[in-house]
Amino acid sequence: QVQLVESGGGLVQPGGSLRLSCAVSGRSVSRTTVAWFRQAPGKEREFVAARFRGSSGTYYQDSVKGRFTISGDNARNTVHLQMSGLKADDSGVYYCAEDSTIILSSIFDGRHYDYWGQGTQVTVSS
Repeated sequence: QVQLVESGGGLVQPGGSLRLSCAVSGRSVSRTTVAWFRQAPGKEREFVAARFRGSSGTYYQDSVKGRFTISGDNARNTVHLQMSGLKADDSGVYYCAEDSTIILSSIFDGRHYDYWGQGTQVTVSS
């Protein structure tokens, strides 16, 4: 029932900015947890950021703190990931994930999420 569609990926220069979007259907983003994960070639999928139970709280991987911001647009039922100061290490496929009942301690592990988008490619390169 829940569907997630990522968009906004692309090629950006180091130090640049990019905004990813996760359009959610079947669940209100104001009442559920939506997270972003990424996977670079040769690396495991890793947690990036999460918006826990709507506006209850936001959480970030240490390496992106101060550079990335996760936010929700309730009118469009969309969650965004605003990325700035991008580095080559930020490159990878970015996925959004959703779970309405996940507990806070589990939000950092993708195995706990019920729904996933198809991913959008982010490439940071000169």
